Amino acid sequence: MSALKIKKGSTKHSAYNLRPTFSDTTERHTLAVLVDNEPGVLARVIGLFSGRGYNIESLTVAEVDHTGHTSRITIVTTGTPQVIEQIKAQLGRIVPVHAVHDLTVEGPAVERELALFKVEGEGEKRVEALRLADIFRANAVDSTLNSFVFEITGAPEKIDAFAELMRPLGLVEIARTGVAALPRGV
Repeated sequence: MSALKIKKGSTKHSAYNLRPTFSDTTERHTLAVLVDNEPGVLARVIGLFSGRGYNIESLTVAEVDHTGHTSRITIVTTGTPQVIEQIKAQLGRIVPVHAVHDLTVEGPAVERELALFKVEGEGEKRVEALRLADIFRANAVDSTLNSFVFEITGAPEKIDAFAELMRPLGLVEIARTGVAALPRGV
């Protein structure tokens, strides 16, 4: 009896789905996790990531309900779809976690970040830094004779673009808050 010669992924003459159900592509996801505001919760959430070798690109935490003592942790991470699903499932199993929302999958979301940029320069570089800051709607929150500190808010891509333009003009230091995100609509 001869072996069947079916190409991998072929379903034309088969009742079975022979295509792989996993993906090798790495995706960026924004997760919003509602947790009890108590000691050790953040350490448990972060421990889940570090213990399994997952990377956190951005992390913001703040209390969102004083009377209910709940906090919102916004995490930006990357991974294959299977890794993201595993992260969400494992986060959901942690006892003080009330809800895990994948804002990337659940629909359109608004993402914003705050950053401070310290730029040192003189002459034309100072003028150019001020001109670019005006274009990006960044505010000069501190100024000395040879440096500025700019404050800028916006999408992470806007912050990255501003940083790339400021590097040749004397960018010395950056402080970023991390992504804060909410789903759009009702």
